[in-house]
Amino acid sequence: MDSTQALRELWPAIEPYRTGRLRVSSLHELYFEESGNPAGKPVVLVHGGPGYGTEPEDRRYFDPARYRIIAFDQRGAGKSTPLGETRDNTTSLLVEDMETLRRELGLEHWMLFGGSWGSTLAIAYAQSHPDQVTAAILRGIWLNSKAEIDWFMTGISRFFPELWETFANCLPEAERADVVSAYAKRLQGDDAVLRDAAARAWACYEGACSTLLPDPGTMNGFQEPHVVEALARIEASYFINEAFLPPNHLMDNMHHMAKIPGLIVQGRYDMVCPPRTAFEVHKRWPASRLEIIPDAGHSSSEPGIRQALLAATEQFNWQGR
Repeated sequence: MDSTQALRELWPAIEPYRTGRLRVSSLHELYFEESGNPAGKPVVLVHGGPGYGTEPEDRRYFDPARYRIIAFDQRGAGKSTPLGETRDNTTSLLVEDMETLRRELGLEHWMLFGGSWGSTLAIAYAQSHPDQVTAAILRGIWLNSKAEIDWFMTGISRFFPELWETFANCLPEAERADVVSAYAKRLQGDDAVLRDAAARAWACYEGACSTLLPDPGTMNGFQEPHVVEALARIEASYFINEAFLPPNHLMDNMHHMAKIPGLIVQGRYDMVCPPRTAFEVHKRWPASRLEIIPDAGHSSSEPGIRQALLAATEQFNWQGR
């Protein structure tokens, strides 16, 4: 970012002009909302986790006079019900849910905006429905591969040894060689005390690794009750099942979205989603541009990442449909 340019501020806080619920199965019902201009350019916010849910601040990346801002909570997340549910919760089902929502809103196409797991789901959707996507702004690319999971759950200890040790020490020593499986067993178990302790430890670990410098605001977000209840349970389910996709499925199918205009915003020091994945996705996505933020970690709250995302929403507002 050019330091001589004025810093962009988030757009003023706004309230949805419409909220609703969408039944997508006999078990799951999704929360969705619309903000901004009903006649504006449609953009759908694809939240992270999986299981984190949408936040009111997410709306503030968009000029409300020019965008029709659509947010929804994925299965088991946020205001969707049942909270924290992992049954009937897979990547392909979430992609179907997005299509169901698009049709419910009467939209021919929309722009995608997502980070971290939100980038995973956005890519999966764009590969399945490229004709319905006008553009994609993605941050902190994550494809939920075994290598990425191993890094986040173990390899990251090279940079955050004290955080990882605290995380691992919640488990018996004999189970620390496979922290994902050990945590998943507790998160899906019947012991409410163990389940809650595991969920809080997981959320705290992820939040602490998400910024270049310690950020109390980010940590507070990861300790919100609905995040603690859902994030770890759903993430662990997706981790042990590699997002319910064949190995390398998303990377191998980047050609399906080759012509979709896009921007990847990536923190140079993103310890949750290291830049290598973003770099490889960019190489397989000819219509994309990769912007690496030199002084940022993972979170969208990082100043450089926030500036790049705001600039992108201004740019893409004038492009395409």
